Amino acid sequence: MPVSSTGPGADDGVSRRNGDDSARPEGDSLPINELFYSIQGEGVLAGVPSVFVRTSGCNLRCWFCDSYHTSWEPTHAWMDLDDIVGEVTNFERANHVVLTGGEPLLHDESVQLLERLAELGYHTTVETNGTIFRDAPIDLASISPKLESSTPTPERDPRSDPPADNSSSGQRPVTNSGSETGTFATRHERERIDIEAMARLVEVCDTQLKFVVTGEDDMDEILSVLEDLRAESTASIGDDDVLLMPEGATRDRLEQTRTRVAELAMEHGFRYTPRLHVDLWNDAPET
Repeated sequence: MPVSSTGPGADDGVSRRNGDDSARPEGDSLPINELFYSIQGEGVLAGVPSVFVRTSGCNLRCWFCDSYHTSWEPTHAWMDLDDIVGEVTNFERANHVVLTGGEPLLHDESVQLLERLAELGYHTTVETNGTIFRDAPIDLASISPKLESSTPTPERDPRSDPPADNSSSGQRPVTNSGSETGTFATRHERERIDIEAMARLVEVCDTQLKFVVTGEDDMDEILSVLEDLRAESTASIGDDDVLLMPEGATRDRLEQTRTRVAELAMEHGFRYTPRLHVDLWNDAPET
């Protein structure tokens, strides 16, 4: 079973605290939603014991987000970098750290954290949507471009208490602090693909391109994104670098999606990636 930074089964772990920006320390710090020890469930390093550092805050709003407490309903505790590094080093059996979110590259301090982890000899994976480039020591950039099928609609809202629809257009207004005027859907659709940012990441990092697939209709867009990225980047992007992952944050949902996604991977010569943490622990927190 995954282990929290405050001990197995603790009720006062980082993931349990509500976000409060007024409590931010004066020094370098990050909004941390979860910090725990588990196995990497996805991608080329699936099965590797890892420490997960999950930041809060995201510039996108995928309707199927499996960590909506970092985006739709941001929850976090502010932790200074010394404390984060201290918690990571407490898990003595792990030499791999996954910096995830939310979107961890939103934060300047993520670069400093990655630099410190590199100095300590950790191998790092950064889980990113590929819309932001940072010059940071990243061993594996796990880029997950968000397809049109990820765009939220009024009917697909993962929040536990969505705001009432008060607009004539039928779209819910943005309500979270720091978001520009407009709708979640409008902003998400505008920002979800940034070929230039992805190209820079691919050129300086070992990379896996991990597409969340909801069905066969996603394949045309995946092929289009790959074509644009290959044209923009000076790096070689092989089919082995492309992973198709079934949409689903629960065992029941994966049961509905994974077989077809595996078939699509075989049809196109891409890799299939499971979601081992879902198979093992379903949708439990800190997995």
